Amino acid sequence: RVVNISIDRSRKMVDRDNSDFFHTAESPKGVGIHGMEVYFPRTAVKQSDLEKFMGQSDGKFTIGLGQTNMAFCNDLEDINSVCMTAVANLLEKYNIAPTDIGRLEVGTETIIDKSKSVKSTLSRLFNDHGNFDLEGVDNINACYGGTAALLNTMSWVESSAWDGRYGLVVCGDIAVYEAGPARPTGGCAAVAILVGRNAPLVLGSVRASHFEDAYDFYKPRLDSEYPTVFGKDSNVCYLRALDGCYRRFAQKWEAIPSNDKFNLSAADHVVFHSPYNKLIKKSGARMLYNDWLRNSKLPIFKKSEDLLETFRHELPENTYDNRAMESAFVELAKTMYQSKVEPSTLLPMQLGNSYTASMYTGLASLIHAWHKPRTGAQVDTDKETMGKKILMFSYGSGLASTLFSMKVMGPTGHIAQAGNLDERLEERKFVTPEEFTATLLDREKKYGQFGWSPDSDKKELFPGTYYLKQVDEHGRRTYDRVALSPFRNTINYGQKAFHARMPTPSARSMHTAAPRVAAAAARSLVRCVRR
Repeated sequence: RVVNISIDRSRKMVDRDNSDFFHTAESPKGVGIHGMEVYFPRTAVKQSDLEKFMGQSDGKFTIGLGQTNMAFCNDLEDINSVCMTAVANLLEKYNIAPTDIGRLEVGTETIIDKSKSVKSTLSRLFNDHGNFDLEGVDNINACYGGTAALLNTMSWVESSAWDGRYGLVVCGDIAVYEAGPARPTGGCAAVAILVGRNAPLVLGSVRASHFEDAYDFYKPRLDSEYPTVFGKDSNVCYLRALDGCYRRFAQKWEAIPSNDKFNLSAADHVVFHSPYNKLIKKSGARMLYNDWLRNSKLPIFKKSEDLLETFRHELPENTYDNRAMESAFVELAKTMYQSKVEPSTLLPMQLGNSYTASMYTGLASLIHAWHKPRTGAQVDTDKETMGKKILMFSYGSGLASTLFSMKVMGPTGHIAQAGNLDERLEERKFVTPEEFTATLLDREKKYGQFGWSPDSDKKELFPGTYYLKQVDEHGRRTYDRVALSPFRNTINYGQKAFHARMPTPSARSMHTAAPRVAAAAARSLVRCVRR
């Protein structure tokens, strides 16, 4: 099919939703997320209890940080085991054959080996089923590695190298801090993400990044899990990266001829990387500040016009410590926060900062919020959420950041169903701050040691959890798994499932659109009959 297009491709951005561009072999439409699985440990500690234990005033962590609880794990779990659990749960819940995964890529900053990747350990889950053909390794840059893994995998699925199978992205971390003011900002989670074509949650064509050389948060001590953190610097770096990404995203968005001028009203939701919730509220306000810089005549600024004008002559670079301006925009952004941001904050507030997994626990929380049962008349939530647009801001110290978009192009209710977040959060075991502190001290003593086995009771783990069985005298790790539960929430779509691969004579033929594949198969069948 010949398409006449008047756009000068050398100078204009391409709209991914334009089928004239993207229904082709080179750039197939619909690459995105088919499914997600969030794993978090069963053990947790309440932030309100930590406030008392650490001698802080009431609300220091629950209001000051905006956090509710914090997940953590004992010596039975390490970064390999939490990622193995996330992967195994996703494959089983979505009824995906391990042989149907062609790329497996990991994002993490939790290092237990300076050479051997987490991905290589995860490979055993696929090798046992005869799958050794798995591209991808680990991506490391603080909290950004998960996004690097996701964008890499989506590029693979969209490329000529794609062999027709799914990509699987795993982002996870165990965030722990030494005793002191940063300790309440820890957490733990791993998220497995199933990537493919014709997905219900599609990657947008516009994205913008901001990279710098900074020392806001880093881990120079290779004999310790604990980072070196400059909290104030890290907050400024985060907001500066957000400014850079948001401004460039708006410019790229507006370079697409069919798009209007960009501002926050173009997105239904915003999902942030979440070190702690108070920073997320400031980040939403910072986006609104950027909108004001670009167009102060927008209706949202009308009521506060006189107050905002007092900040007109402030250089944006000098406003990160301006409390009066921050308060003004946080107040102005309250309604926007409640509708666009708050639905994505459940897991980040309940689990804490899970580094590479943080933003993706936010995305899982948003999907959960969309499909959560409501009182009153029944609503078709899949139909209601169709077409929604999401902005995703990923940040990793050091620093690396990207703002990208996703659009709902199909049903997402199955992701909420598989996540089962409310029930799983209720099943957690809360411990005292004393037990939490003793657990971290035990991890600290065992970090980097050889020739030991965990002391903790595996009965305290969720069913189906992988756990560390032994670290031998050479540092080699072996794992086992807690027995599965008969109450497991499995989605079984049958032969016509979205994850069933189309039968094709070769992998290369998967690079054409589905109708063309069907037509080619029909012609081949006719030729066979004629012979």
